[in-house]
Amino acid sequence: MPSVGYGQLKLPPAKFNYQNQLNSDWLIYQPRQTQFALYIPEFHGRVGAIYQWVSIRPDKPFRINFTAKKDLCLFLDNKLIFTADSAAAYTLDLSEAVLSASKKGTRQYLLCLWHPTEEPDFNTFRNESEIKLPLNSPKQEQTIRNKYRSNQNYNAFIIFLLLIGLIYGWLRTNYTSDFRSLFSISNLLRHSALEEGFLAKPISSWSSVLFVVAFALSFALLIAAIHTNIQNIVIFNRLFSVSEADITSKILFYTVFIFAFVLFKYLFLGLMGYIFDLTALVSLQYREFFRTLLFMGIFLPLVMALYLALNTFMPQTVLLVSTLAVSSILVITVLRIFYTLNKKVSLRNLHLFSYICATEIIPLIILLKLIVFNY
Repeated sequence: MPSVGYGQLKLPPAKFNYQNQLNSDWLIYQPRQTQFALYIPEFHGRVGAIYQWVSIRPDKPFRINFTAKKDLCLFLDNKLIFTADSAAAYTLDLSEAVLSASKKGTRQYLLCLWHPTEEPDFNTFRNESEIKLPLNSPKQEQTIRNKYRSNQNYNAFIIFLLLIGLIYGWLRTNYTSDFRSLFSISNLLRHSALEEGFLAKPISSWSSVLFVVAFALSFALLIAAIHTNIQNIVIFNRLFSVSEADITSKILFYTVFIFAFVLFKYLFLGLMGYIFDLTALVSLQYREFFRTLLFMGIFLPLVMALYLALNTFMPQTVLLVSTLAVSSILVITVLRIFYTLNKKVSLRNLHLFSYICATEIIPLIILLKLIVFNY
């Protein structure tokens, strides 16, 4: 970490009247001018260390909450007080770090956020009192809960939406028969269509793989639009070190996850079919899953376009429509699978119904919890 001397520094105005509270005056150090300057991300770009003057009274708690990337370090007056051993959410009491130095009175300290390879994400740093919501203030609760929708990187959404359009256009031009067999309403209503065309062997050609890529990317865009607080996803924190502002990384992560889910669904069904001794149903079940999911996925870019057009003016309405679109895809897919299997074998049998619960109902509940009810 670059050390900072205090002898000849020229300091910008700081809110020293805030005792044991963080404020919005984040600074960067300018070595050539030997002074601090207010940090403006759009102007200064990426930096390795960010500072803030804090006024600490040691006999009072100074608890802060933040989400840190692995190896993020916190310093007080150039003294290391915290190092993140993994990407996770943390709570830290700054007053405990200065107890040995000063037990009485209030002093100003220079708080530094530093990461050896990446820019510290100061946007996640909050006073603990800002996180707790009073039970008798529903208006404030709604304001804070919806605050995540204010700073979206719409350019990333637009670029990916154009990419989806190019993929679908290329598939329609070069694989016309596959495109029509998949997105024809008449084929969707015909049970025999599952035995025709490339639906008879899903994921057996490059066209089917590209159909899944287009669906995964469309679904990922909509989920990313609903979920902007990516750092609350524990699995994502443990695997990657990505800031909240990195919408592109979030979309790519969701795309890979959804693509893998569609592919590994067949392996999961094969395993469950072997356990329940219903291997004969696996192929039919997966083909219906594949057909319904991809058919409904072609409407997701339209929902995403609605999101981009109206989110600024009607965020709650757009959020509701987006959530209903995601829920509808998951629920209708399960209902279609239930209907298709019931036409071949009666699902009134407890053994068959248990198989459906294990392969469709329980995964549906888990997905709804993770995607729809987790923001």
